[in-house]
Amino acid sequence: MTFWGSCDILIGNALNCEESRWYPGERKDREPGMNEFRGSNAYVVSEELLRSVNIAIALQKPLLIKGEPGTGKTMLAEAIREALDKKLLIWNIKSTTKAQDGLYVYDTVQRLYDSQFGEQGVDNIAQYIKLGKLGESFSQEEQVVLLIDEVDKADLEFPNDLLWELDKMEFYIPETQETVKAKHRPIVVITSNAEKELPDAFLRRCIFHYIAFPDQKMMREIIHAHYGDLEEALLEQAIKAFYQIREMPNIVKKPSTSELLDWLQALQIGGVSPERIVEELPFAGVLLKKTEDLTAVDNRKTRGRGGVRW
Repeated sequence: MTFWGSCDILIGNALNCEESRWYPGERKDREPGMNEFRGSNAYVVSEELLRSVNIAIALQKPLLIKGEPGTGKTMLAEAIREALDKKLLIWNIKSTTKAQDGLYVYDTVQRLYDSQFGEQGVDNIAQYIKLGKLGESFSQEEQVVLLIDEVDKADLEFPNDLLWELDKMEFYIPETQETVKAKHRPIVVITSNAEKELPDAFLRRCIFHYIAFPDQKMMREIIHAHYGDLEEALLEQAIKAFYQIREMPNIVKKPSTSELLDWLQALQIGGVSPERIVEELPFAGVLLKKTEDLTAVDNRKTRGRGGVRW
């Protein structure tokens, strides 16, 4: 999770930013001062990420976000939606997802069923066409934010199959001989956990940003955005223990930001004192989700009785 605010001369004066305002190099179809993302109260943003979001919006290109699980990639789209007061459409990608699913689905089974039972309107194929999330984003009367979440879960050809639609913002439905064109180009945010390499042709069409794992200073800001009244001594010891665990070489799945936030909430609910965190690392299962990691932490706690502590 990251966000801030920044001013730079970008892309050879194509975009100028001064005091968080974009200047005349903007595209003509974009109203001055509109769709500038400045972050949100609940989502802490680095300067680099803030720039990437605004460049993607200004250039009307998809924003491809990579990073460790739990670093706020998916929440970025929600933060953009909230900050710009727009509707959010989410296309959750699975291993079986095809590009066609995001455009439209022709319900041939329902049409066959209706024809067998003499339902009216069977000849009207259009009523059996259901738009997918990408198709929905094209048909909206106002600009929306479209999140294509975890694109790397799908088949390797999936990103390439979307190149035309993302470029031209239109697609053809042969069953109805209709071309669906975007009324307003959506703000497209695409996330990836880097499980697979994405095709070069797809990458060329995106603005790319990697969300680095937050350092301790930024982590404090993230925590304060969620828990403003957290006891300072508890926060200090929890962050110290969290980063010590992440630095352990034998940890298979390092705990993420979201897991730290859950752990802090568990510590508050359980009334855990900072001293107890030092002694025993309570509720370790909120942070660690693999047996070997819990064992590694238990072994460290055992050694801690001899002088090594969190």
